[in-house]
Amino acid sequence: MFNRRILLAGLAALALATPVLAHGYKAGQVEIGHPWSRAAPAGVTGAGYLTLTNKGATADRLVGGRAEIARAVEIHTSTMEDGVMRMRPLPAVEVAPGAEVKLAPGGMHLMLIGLKQPLVAGSRVPMTLVFEKAGEVQVELAVEAAGARAAPTHDHNHGG
Repeated sequence: MFNRRILLAGLAALALATPVLAHGYKAGQVEIGHPWSRAAPAGVTGAGYLTLTNKGATADRLVGGRAEIARAVEIHTSTMEDGVMRMRPLPAVEVAPGAEVKLAPGGMHLMLIGLKQPLVAGSRVPMTLVFEKAGEVQVELAVEAAGARAAPTHDHNHGG
């Protein structure tokens, strides 16, 4: 009986630890890791960040997305030019076989244009990503505090 209690306690602890890894998705051979955003009020433009890892033998491309919470979703990149940060739309993000591509603050990201509702810290926002080969996949953006600078390290206890 004692060993069984230790085993059950260990399994319960492991179950509580696994949400850290639970916020990932897959589109074909492309793994989508930790989609997230920063809190933002309605009426402005928000941003989405994530990691794309191609586990397959052929390239795929993220070509767009959509979200009910935004008027439009576009892929953008930020670059520093002559001391000024500039954003430009991208038609797609190539994910070569074996490659990892990060959409992160200060670089490539998803623009959630014309937010119809606020992005509230601690919530999840459904979004559809569209890949050239793998098609569409539904993900959820984990909304972090307005000043967040990196992907979340927890799962907000929402599962996923």
